[in-house]
Amino acid sequence: MTDIDLYKVLDRIADALERLAPPPAPDNDLSAADAFVWHADRAWLEPVPKVNRVEMALLRGIDMQVEQLMDNTRRFADGLPANNALLWGARGTGKSSLVKALHAEINAERPDSLVLVEIHREDIPSLPALLAVLRAGGRRCLLFCDDLSFDQEDTSYKSLKAVLDGGIEGRPENVLFYATSNRRHLISRDMIENERSTAINPGEAVEEKVSLSDRFGLWLGFHNVDQQTYFQIVEGYARRYGLDDPAVDLRREANEWAVTRGSRSGRVAWQYIQNLAGRLGKTLE
Repeated sequence: MTDIDLYKVLDRIADALERLAPPPAPDNDLSAADAFVWHADRAWLEPVPKVNRVEMALLRGIDMQVEQLMDNTRRFADGLPANNALLWGARGTGKSSLVKALHAEINAERPDSLVLVEIHREDIPSLPALLAVLRAGGRRCLLFCDDLSFDQEDTSYKSLKAVLDGGIEGRPENVLFYATSNRRHLISRDMIENERSTAINPGEAVEEKVSLSDRFGLWLGFHNVDQQTYFQIVEGYARRYGLDDPAVDLRREANEWAVTRGSRSGRVAWQYIQNLAGRLGKTLE
């Protein structure tokens, strides 16, 4: 074999080894953006240049919840003690919208003071790894999990309990955890009843799972809005996006839209506004 042949063989071996090698660790730079999505499979924080959110002024019917969560988050942004928060209640009532809106509001008041980091429900077991990344990043981080709940045989809630309690290291001082859920105790009623019926000690079995929500120092309930508040939400959207056309009977149409969906909520109002904007040939920007 000539030297040239040998070099070719070595090049092929090197190429093969390079393909087999694990990808380089991602550069999780928290200064790259004010919002990120955590990808557990790659241990990567993906920067989000533009967050999909509703302006704070457009959130109606949740004034008490806005005030309490804003106060808690401002204290955290200022380096003061603050509580992890659980936002629970009916679908489409503004839980996740409030978290994203207050992040924007506080960063408008105090530029670059908070990073919003979203973790998906299925990635909860990777929380310890994420917290290590955020602790090293230095910036104050609002860790957000939308639609958090646990079903039968799901033991990942234990990972969350350990994180909320702090474990040996303690929760990083620069991280606060906010979660939204349709369930007050994060688990279904059927799951609670099943634990009662099958456990040797029903009380202790139920307490083990229900106690998860107790790890959140702040509980905020969200409930379906009344008709007047629903109309205020619709009219607020219409004014904001220039859809208050005199030819449109806004309240009648919005009411019919809600009736066909069987509920009144901020989400239903937004869906009606999207439909109206499309009919009027306007964009929602």
